[in-house]
Amino acid sequence: MFDLYILESCPYCRKVMDFLDKNNITYNKKNISDKENREQLIRLGGYEQVPFLHDSALNINMYESDDIIKYIESKV
Repeated sequence: MFDLYILESCPYCRKVMDFLDKNNITYNKKNISDKENREQLIRLGGYEQVPFLHDSALNINMYESDDIIKYIESKV
């Protein structure tokens, strides 16, 4: 399962979410405006930067919308 850390106002986050939604890919959206999600993001990735993908199945973490989309395309 993919966890996607986002801010609703972020155009790069929207790009990834649009891709996921268009391709009917299930994911957990974690908005970092919520303090707990923001703290999880920093623990996992080290930075308060979005979008951020955490693939819990393979323990893969990554930033950058284009990299996230390429990674997901390779997994589905």
